[in-house]
Amino acid sequence: MKTAITSTGNSLESKLDRRFGRCSFFVIYDTESKSVEFIPNPNKENVEGAGPASVNLIASRDAKKVVSGEFGAKVKSLFDSLQIQLIVLNDEEKTINEIIELLNHNK
Repeated sequence: MKTAITSTGNSLESKLDRRFGRCSFFVIYDTESKSVEFIPNPNKENVEGAGPASVNLIASRDAKKVVSGEFGAKVKSLFDSLQIQLIVLNDEEKTINEIIELLNHNK
């Protein structure tokens, strides 16, 4: 299963980005193949609509879960309609690697 994680950078040592729609990178992690893909967020500089545009990006990658620090109200309803689970992580010191380890232990 694919999980999207918001990231401040494009390495496994990067930290969780608290902002969903305006994060620097999305990490797509596949729990089955263990593959990791870093995608620069093309919506982070949008004046408006960054959240919904980012939802479309995540959905296009077939992610079934999203890990971030916070999600806006518009985004929550869009993810609900797509049946994509949201995981709020309030620890912005966690690295992408640590989050991937947590995902592997919670399968």
